[in-house]
Amino acid sequence: MVNCARMIRAVTLDLDDTLWAIAPAIARAERRMDDWLQQHFPAVAARWPISRLRELRDRVASEHPELAHDFSAQRRLSLRHAFGDSLGHDHHAIDGGIESAFVEFQHGRHEIEPYPEVLDALARIAARVPLAALTNGNADLERLRMAEHFQFSLNAREFGRAKPDPSIFHAACERLGLPPGDVLHAGDDLDADVRGAHAAGLTSAWIDRRGTVEPPAEAHLHFGCLGALADWIESRVPVPSEKSRRGAGAPSTPMKKPTRSPLT
Repeated sequence: MVNCARMIRAVTLDLDDTLWAIAPAIARAERRMDDWLQQHFPAVAARWPISRLRELRDRVASEHPELAHDFSAQRRLSLRHAFGDSLGHDHHAIDGGIESAFVEFQHGRHEIEPYPEVLDALARIAARVPLAALTNGNADLERLRMAEHFQFSLNAREFGRAKPDPSIFHAACERLGLPPGDVLHAGDDLDADVRGAHAAGLTSAWIDRRGTVEPPAEAHLHFGCLGALADWIESRVPVPSEKSRRGAGAPSTPMKKPTRSPLT
């Protein structure tokens, strides 16, 4: 772990593969959507099984770099192609079918299991500094019942750019009311999280659950789990008074449930 002498006044966290493993959730989501398609649109399910839909989504992502920040749009576009290919592009039920299939996918996508130490670590971090989520994914913290720990959640789809673009890190810092040098960002992805945060001027912390490679030079800090990050923050940041917490520039209350649908 690299020595870091910076004063940390807030933390932003990645979500997928930092707070929970995303691959099992995506697999459950794909199975749930496939079950729904088999029941309601068997022609689509027969022509586009899970493995083929996955390949289609990867192709759509490759062919549409303008959607790199919007995983939901990528999946909807993949479904539109699958429905049109199976039923004809002018079929009357395509729009409703796509949305219903996507809803089923999102239900499965939110059936996550946090890593064992995560809920305790979130509470410990949030007790010392304002905490915000900064993600390229589309997880809804209210739906996952984790929103109480966070001041806000900023995702790439809503912002219009994805990590590692510096602008999304700077937008989070602006909402926190702090300069980038006062904010620590932690995540699992070396490019999106570690190098992205470093380039944007934040303190970068790599959450490395595998521990199989040396941390890159861009990682100011290196932890094996979120609990270790919570330990580090508790060792350096005193429990703030309400006055000092408000003085940090961040909101004094946890995030509110958004009025916009999390399924879009």
